[in-house]
Order: sequence, then structure tokens, then C-alpha cells
Amino acid sequence: MKKLYFASPLFSNMEYRYNASVVADIRKAYPDLAVYLPQEQGDINDKNSYADSMMIAKLDTEALLASDVLVAVIDGITIDAGVASEIGVAYQAGIPVIGLYTDSRQQGFNNQKKHDALAQLGESQFSYVNLYTVGLIKLNGVLVDREDLMIAEIADFIK
Repeated sequence: MKKLYFASPLFSNMEYRYNASVVADIRKAYPDLAVYLPQEQGDINDKNSYADSMMIAKLDTEALLASDVLVAVIDGITIDAGVASEIGVAYQAGIPVIGLYTDSRQQGFNNQKKHDALAQLGESQFSYVNLYTVGLIKLNGVLVDREDLMIAEIADFIK
């Protein structure tokens, strides 16, 4: 059975629900695919319980290294530190990464006023994402901007 690891921030209700919803869509599209969603791992992510850093790193890294593909949500003010670490581990292990970057500020890239604003301090209309981390994704996978595209891309990596 092919395996997918879903990396995403998971600490707010919004993030938790988003992850559950997207993973439900993946599971519906690929019923024979085993999906590892860290927030479902009660041993390390039940925040009423206790797991130290080594327990979290060990369990999640073992699951990641046993996976055929990593889906990494890189939305946010900055890429979540845990997600960035998981991308690095996947890259080093040769596990392909599908990066999901849905930031709406990337829209309107052909709007000249947005480009002109770049010449004014503090007026960039575009988001920023760490180029090193994006480079790791692109060197061993693909970056997409919509969930439906991400779900479609999975097929290419689990053949």
C-alpha cells in the first residue's frame, strides 16, 4: 500500500479543521492510499497529554521516511517550522514533495500597479515564502496553488 504524509500547521482550530477536511478529500480520491496526518496521532499530539521533543521527532520522522510522497502546506506568515523540517527530511531522503501554497496575494501577478508598488518601501502586494524551502520542494516535486491540483498531482507520485 502506498503512503502519504500530510505536513501542515496543526495548532489552531482553523488549521486542525482545514487539515481534516483536505485529508478527507485525499482519502476519498485515493481510498487505497494510507494517509498519515500528524494531528491524528494521539500519542504525540493530544495536547492534554505529554510528548517530549524526541518522541514527536521520532514518530513523525519514522512515518515520513516510510512514505512515498509528502504533501506540505506552506501557507502562513512564514512556513511552519515543523513543516519546513519535514520538507528537509523528505528532500534528503529522496521522497517527492507536493507543496501547497494557496496564498491569495499571489493573484494579480500581471497587474502593473502591483509591480509598480514594489518600488515603494513596505508596499509589496505579494506574499513572501522562503526560497530555500520552496527550492527543496521544486527540486524533488511540485508546487501548486489549489487543493484540487494537489489531489490530482498525488496520482503522479504513487504510481
